[in-house]
Amino acid sequence: MRDLAAGVRYLGRGQRWAVGHGRWFGFGLLPALVTFVLYAAALTALAFWADDVAVWATPFADSWDETWRSILRGLFAVLLWLGALLLSVLTFTAVTLLVGDPFYEKLSEQVEESEGGCPEDLGRPLWLELWTSLCDSLYVLWRALLLAVPLFFLGFVPVLGQTVVPALGFCVSGFFLTLELVSVAMQRRGIPVRERLRILRARKALALGFGVPLVLAFLVPFVAVLLMPGAVAGAALLVRDLMDEDGGVDAGEVHDGGVTGEGEQPHGPVGPAAGSRPPGGSRQ
Repeated sequence: MRDLAAGVRYLGRGQRWAVGHGRWFGFGLLPALVTFVLYAAALTALAFWADDVAVWATPFADSWDETWRSILRGLFAVLLWLGALLLSVLTFTAVTLLVGDPFYEKLSEQVEESEGGCPEDLGRPLWLELWTSLCDSLYVLWRALLLAVPLFFLGFVPVLGQTVVPALGFCVSGFFLTLELVSVAMQRRGIPVRERLRILRARKALALGFGVPLVLAFLVPFVAVLLMPGAVAGAALLVRDLMDEDGGVDAGEVHDGGVTGEGEQPHGPVGPAAGSRPPGGSRQ
């Protein structure tokens, strides 16, 4: 529960930071707004054609009684659109971060500078940063789909598909949404995507506390655009504490907005590549 509360707290801190820095808040809105318009158009088109897709995908039901045929195809159309919505939530952040990579990189750096210092730039060219981000996002999407696709078909199971499956879907989306958001600050530290996944797996509750509220909020039209700058800022704050030079995070106790604890081995890399604060750095 402590990690879960810590994740929510990081999300809140990030939103407060963005709102308190109006210039950077507006700076971070632009890529999210462009991506939102594209996704909204795609989902609207799918809603319009969902019934036709359902008829095409279920030819075996042509000979069924009209009532059962309508129920099956109606359920298929609804689940198809909900599956597309889930996929949109999973990919919205990745696409937005890719489109706005220079924007969010600068925003994330500014957050860390305001907290005491930013790790040194790895000195990679922009095209390499974009290529790395694209490859990492495709890897994350592939891992997410390994869970999302089975959940889609489990949605057809009575009762289970209307109760447990949606809850699991939100958790899957929240975890991988957090993974995408922390990638901005972790990539700056040279941490590969598989290592990021391992770190968050060790702190699932922390990732869910940060990501699930965002997933729920992203279901409301246009809210995703407004929350993206704060989400990137909150992820930078989360990574900063996870990768702290004094050994990272341990048992997950929240203290002064950070994550501390005792009795557990540190997670994630430590040392110059993973550190986030220069010696003597302080929070403002």
